[in-house]
Parts: sequence; structure tokens; C-alpha cells
Amino acid sequence: MSLAQRYGKCKSVVKRSKKYIDQALYLKLFKDGGSELNVRQQLNQFIKSGKRVYKWEVGDTLKKLRQRKLYQPALKLSETMAKRNMIKTVSDQAIHIDLVAKARGITAAENYFVNLPESTKNHLCYGALLNCYCKELLTDKAEGVVEKMKDLGFPLSSMSYNSLMTLYTKVGQPEKIPSIIQELKASNIMPDSYTYNIWMRALAAVNDISGVERVIDEMKRDGRVTGDWTTYSNLASIYVDAGLVEKAEGALKELEKRNAHKDLSAYQFLITLYGRIGKVYEVYRVWRSLRLAFPKTANISYLNMIQVLVNLKDLPGAEKCFREWESSCTTYDIRVANALIGAFTKLDMLEKAEELKERARRRGAKPNAKTWEIFLDYHLRKGDFKLAVDCLSEAISIGRGNGEKWVPSSETIVITMNHYEQEKDVDGAEEYIEILKKSVDSVGAEVFESLIRTYAAAGRTSSAMQRRLKMENVNVNEDTQKLLEAIFVE
Repeated sequence: MSLAQRYGKCKSVVKRSKKYIDQALYLKLFKDGGSELNVRQQLNQFIKSGKRVYKWEVGDTLKKLRQRKLYQPALKLSETMAKRNMIKTVSDQAIHIDLVAKARGITAAENYFVNLPESTKNHLCYGALLNCYCKELLTDKAEGVVEKMKDLGFPLSSMSYNSLMTLYTKVGQPEKIPSIIQELKASNIMPDSYTYNIWMRALAAVNDISGVERVIDEMKRDGRVTGDWTTYSNLASIYVDAGLVEKAEGALKELEKRNAHKDLSAYQFLITLYGRIGKVYEVYRVWRSLRLAFPKTANISYLNMIQVLVNLKDLPGAEKCFREWESSCTTYDIRVANALIGAFTKLDMLEKAEELKERARRRGAKPNAKTWEIFLDYHLRKGDFKLAVDCLSEAISIGRGNGEKWVPSSETIVITMNHYEQEKDVDGAEEYIEILKKSVDSVGAEVFESLIRTYAAAGRTSSAMQRRLKMENVNVNEDTQKLLEAIFVE
């Protein structure tokens, strides 16, 4: 008997009754491409059709949507199936908690969890909530969930321990990780590759390189977990950070051996790490291997290679690589152009940078916020504040690719406000603040303190400054308060 006959899944997809959709759900959703807009449109059509779908198919589709980080449509599909009385298993509930957190935020996920029947709140649901807290770096809440799980006698999975260790690493508490490892071992949970990686990172964070090497030795002795290329990429990166070039090279050679399946990310890590230890020949050698393995080389690979060559100060090599990409690319990616534009501006080759920006525009790649940020940094360095502010305004108006606002660095804001202060340019400072307000909810006390000093230096008065500070909920320091009283007029 065939696998299809035994389980009936293939048969169900091929011979659907008319009340079911005419093709597998995930195929229908991705019919017009994998962009969120296309997937949402197809999902809406499916919902409006009222057609049925198999439960296992929904689970498979949710998995594919999550892999592609399409959390909003995934959540909508999950909620629609619940409304259609498709019974959710406890595992489904855990996945739903994760989707709510990613699509609507941690508070919405907490509310969903609280409203679940107590009988369904098993270790999977608590584990999902724990993972959400860890991703949001909510240490106290994460630790509270762990204690609650222990009180209820629920076991922690290796994923939960890994999430907790990642949390401690990100919040700068790597010293807590060894005790987590001990607890994991005491619970007879087998460490996986990720566990060993995060353990090594924690030891590296406290400069315990010999401890990192003991972890690698333990993994080899244990034998149950075979270090993959990510393990040796992690080890090589640690050695590079520690300045141990010879050991880093050894780890990189081991990484190459373990990239049997020709993983693109592995090649890119090799190029980056060889670049960081200044091995130009090895960078080009691995690049040739990558090109052979992936004849249709992705834009991201070219971007990575050009960035590495720029960092190695091999501008001719970076330009040659860029020309190769430009002559064959199907989509003109502004990020790749930005890598070279940035190199040109750092070398004061403004004309070439401007020329490349315009060439990219002609090829359909409009400058993004990063493009304008590169030119902003150049003009600030050259002291041309008018052009710098123009670039900043462009970056703010475009915003980031993910729909978020682009916010200038605090250093950029301080340098520019200091310029207006020195020039006693009140009007320029006020115009600059209006531009900033399009990007930030509040410009903050430091900006207003500089503005007040600018007013005082220019001998200008203001009848509205105190009211503005109150509206902005800004408290200035004592010295600025005295200046504020001096410039205030009824």
C-alpha cells in the first residue's frame, strides 16, 4: 500500500468535492507571489468564497506563512478557522499565542492567554508565552512564567531553555547562563546545536575563551550532537572578536568542511569572517565557490561581498564586483548601490557617489533612507549643514522599508543643533526641529535646551517657549531655566 493510500492526504487534495477549494490552500495563497499584499488578497478571496479546507492543510499553510514571516495573514487564517468551529489542539493554541504576539503585540498575546480555559493551558501554551517574553526582552515576566511552570510541574523544553539563554545574552546577563545549562542537564534534556552555540557566546561575552573551547570539546565527547557549520561559524566569530587569527582560520576551515549541502549563508559567513581577519585571497576563493554553487547569485550575496571588499579597502575589487552584478541583475537593488556609494563618500569621491545614485534611479531603484543617510553623514563631515539637513529631510520623508519611521542618530541631532547655536541661527534651528518632529514623537530636553541657548545667544525673545515646553512635557536643567526666564516676554 502506498503512503498516499495509507493516509489519504494526496487523494484528498486531488479529488476534492465541490464544497472544498479546488487546490491546496498554501498553493492558492501563494498563487500570485509571496508578498504580504498578494497573500492577503488571496486569503480574503478564500474567506469570501466560503469554501472548506482540511485541518491538516491549515496547519501546513500556517507553518509556511510563519516561515515567511507573514504573521498578519497567518493570524487571520487561524482566527477564521476558529470562527468556522475548526477545533484547535493545545499545540494550535500555542502557535496562535505566538502569532498574536508577532502580529498585534505582547499585550494582545497576554490577553489571549489569560482568556484561555485553564484546562488548555499546558506546558506548550506556557512555553509559547515564555518565548514571546524572551523575544521582547521582558526578563521579569519571562522568569515569572518559568517559576509558574515549575510550580505547576510543567517541564521546560530545550527551546524554552534556549530562549531564556538568548534573553540573558541580549540583556547583558551572560553570567546566568551556566546555571541554566546545569538545570537543563539535571532535567535530562539533551542540549542541541543552538544550546551549544548560545553557551559559547555567553562564555565569550565574559572573555572565557578556554571555556568556549571546553564547550566544543564536551559537544564532541558527548557525540549526540554533531556540530554543524553554524557551530564553527560561531566559534570562528568568537576567535575573530578575540583577535585569535590562527584559531579563527582553523574554525573557518572546519566550517567549510561541514558545508556539505552548500548553504548560501555558510558561504556568506565565510566571506565576512575571512574579510574580518584580512584574508583577501580567501575571500575571493570562497566567492568563486559561492558563484559556482549559485550561478544565479542573489543580490544579497553581491551586497555582502562588496561590503567586505570595501572594508578591506579593495575599492577596485568592489567596483568590479558591482559592475558584474549591475550587468546581470534582474532587480536593481538600491542596497547594493548603497554599499559602493558609502565607499565613495568615505573617500571624498562625491561626484562618483552622486553619479551612481542617479544611475540607480534611472534603473528604477529610488534612493532609500540609507542612501540619504550616507550623503547626510558626508555633508555633516564637510560642515555643509544646509545640504545635510536636506538629506535628513529626504530620509525622514521616505522612512524605512518596513514602514517604520527613519530616525536620525542622537549624535547627528546634537551636531546640527550645536551648529545653529554657534551660528545664533534661531530660524534655522526652528525649521530643523519642525523636520525632526516628522520623525520623533518628542525631540527631547537636550534639543530644547540647545534651542533656548540659541535664542539667548541671538538676543531673541519668546512669549511661547514656556508653553511649548509644557506641551512637550519637557523639563530643562537649572542653567537653561535661567536662560528661559531671560528670553521670556509677555
